[in-house]
Amino acid sequence: MTTRLHHAAVCARDVEASVRFYRDGVGLEVLMDRRFEGDWPTLFGAPTTVLRSVFLGDRRHPDAGVVELVDFGRPLPAAGASTGPHQGFFLLSFVVDVDEVLGRLSRLGHTGVRRVEQPGPAGPVAMVSVVDPDGVLVELIDAGPRPDALSSPADPHPPRRHEG
Repeated sequence: MTTRLHHAAVCARDVEASVRFYRDGVGLEVLMDRRFEGDWPTLFGAPTTVLRSVFLGDRRHPDAGVVELVDFGRPLPAAGASTGPHQGFFLLSFVVDVDEVLGRLSRLGHTGVRRVEQPGPAGPVAMVSVVDPDGVLVELIDAGPRPDALSSPADPHPPRRHEG
């Protein structure tokens, strides 16, 4: 059996605002929106046995990963915004058309975008960071020009060669 990441979950303060960010801004599709009853107090230390789960991803690429927005139906303690590197969870990263996504996010009123050009094997790669409505740092990596559907985006973090 192959081990792979199934999804990353974000406890959303306002699920609808977070859905707009990831669906209308980043460009993911809502794959599932359901309520589940379970022993969440035992499994997660949650305050209730009912949660709402919204899965967002790309139907055409189901192995690309999923962002889950979780709502336990009552306010949770707030975490600090992801303003920089720290121990533990750091960011969600997406390969996208950066200019297209930035246009959509701008129309949704999102500001505070940081943009750099990172050297890559096929030339500079645009990389952007923005904070989602729940304070999660989101990295956007430009897919770049793709001559055909089988081409993969430039890897902004190519493997390093070890000399020795």
